[in-house]
Amino acid sequence: MTVVHGTLTDPARRVTGDALQETLVDLLGLSLIGKQAHWNIVGPRFRSIHLQLDEVVATARSYADTVAERAAALGVPPDGRPETVASAFALPGVKDGRLRDTDVVQLMAESLQAAIGRLRTRIDTTEKADPVTQDLLIGLTAELEKQRWMFDAENWPRED
Repeated sequence: MTVVHGTLTDPARRVTGDALQETLVDLLGLSLIGKQAHWNIVGPRFRSIHLQLDEVVATARSYADTVAERAAALGVPPDGRPETVASAFALPGVKDGRLRDTDVVQLMAESLQAAIGRLRTRIDTTEKADPVTQDLLIGLTAELEKQRWMFDAENWPRED
C-alpha cells in the first residue's frame, strides 16, 4: 500500500489530523443542517433566509473540501463517510418537518456559534503543531463568524 507522507512530525500530524477531522465533521454536518432548514423553512422571511442558508451551505462545503485536502496532503486520510459524520457530529441538530423562519435563524446562530467555539479550540491546539492548518482554521472561523452575525441580526431585537 502506498502511503502519503506529509511534512509534519508524527505528534504534530496527530494533533493536526484530529483538528482537521473534527472540523470536517462539523462542516459536513453544518451543510446538512443548512440544507434541511433550506428545504423546510416557512414564514414571512422565507426567501431571504432560504437564500442565506445556501450561502452557509456553500461555505461549509467549500471549506470541507479544503480541510479534507489539507488532511490528505499531511498524510491523514479524511473521513467524510455518513456513518462517521453521524457518530461524531456534536452541533445542535435540526427538527424534522416544517421550520418557522425565526426558529431557523435561532438554530443557525446556535449551530454556527457552537462550530466557532470548537474551531477556536482547534486554532489553539494547532498553533505549534501546524501554523498552516491554524491559518486555514482562522480563515474558516472568520467566515463562520460573519455568517453567525448575519443570522443573529435577523432576530434583532430579541424578544427574550
